[in-house]
Amino acid sequence: MTIREKTEEQEFRIFSPYASFSRNSRGRDREEEPCDIRTVYQRDRDRILHSKSFRRLKQKTQVFLIPEGDHYRTRLTHTLEVSQLSRTIAKALRLNEDLVDAIALGHDLGHTPFGHAGERALNAVCPYGFAHYEQSVRVVELLEKKGEGLNLTWEVRDGIRNHRTSGTPHTLEGQIVRYCDKIAYINHDIDDAERAGILSESQIPEESRRIMGDTTRKRLNTLIHDVVFHSEGRSKIMMSDQMESAMKYLRAFMFQHVYSNSRAKGEEAKAVRMIQDLYRFYNERPELMPEEYQFLMKERGEPKERVVCDYIAGMTDSYSIHVYKDLFVPKSWQG
Repeated sequence: MTIREKTEEQEFRIFSPYASFSRNSRGRDREEEPCDIRTVYQRDRDRILHSKSFRRLKQKTQVFLIPEGDHYRTRLTHTLEVSQLSRTIAKALRLNEDLVDAIALGHDLGHTPFGHAGERALNAVCPYGFAHYEQSVRVVELLEKKGEGLNLTWEVRDGIRNHRTSGTPHTLEGQIVRYCDKIAYINHDIDDAERAGILSESQIPEESRRIMGDTTRKRLNTLIHDVVFHSEGRSKIMMSDQMESAMKYLRAFMFQHVYSNSRAKGEEAKAVRMIQDLYRFYNERPELMPEEYQFLMKERGEPKERVVCDYIAGMTDSYSIHVYKDLFVPKSWQG
């Protein structure tokens, strides 16, 4: 018996009956020889971790565009925080930690430079539309490894696609990541907003502070405990009605006071214009995109407009600025 088979057997002894067992995965689009050490979800996690798209997350905006200081979250640190929270809940509920880790690490691979501003910019100009959760699936199914994709399991791709608020993940592990994505970004965005001087703890609604706590640490602890307590022994991941309402109220507060705040988003219009200018340029001159994107159009028959989005969405903040300057700013004007 291989190490992987022993691990699979151990899952049946330890995990909740509601867990996603590695041996019972619905599999991959392309069948592969099993690894003798790692389960299918461990392999998926490793493939995502070693992908180019994952490495680029370190230079992609979370909320604050080009913040002054090293302690603001990026798309990568957000991803790692979602992974940590998800694994905590999965372990407490005896669910599959490797599956939640893979979903969490991959859930934002398709995000554009400049956060949701870049996403909105591409969605406005691309005739096919643009949504980061669908792009994340496209990254792992097609764009990585020069058109081969990562060939991940169905469960991981389902969790990535359905991590959005309106999503309905088919596994409990996917449902955990869906909750933890919101738990993470609401609380660490509060932390970053306080660091930027946009928000103070005293400005957070009193009812939210009373129910969830008056510090980031307390709120995270309260929310995680609530999910674990109300999901234990059940076939669904859930919160108490009171806690879910409190989190939704705090999220709405953040949209009103932080996500639309001029100090946090003052440069956003410039980022949108830059992304859309890049889209229009490469839509007219697709032959100037790198060879791997030419391949997608010529050999895979992918629509030009979609591939232009693929190229721009894959850029980091700094690289998109570099390309924009190179294309639109005279060399003598560049400092």
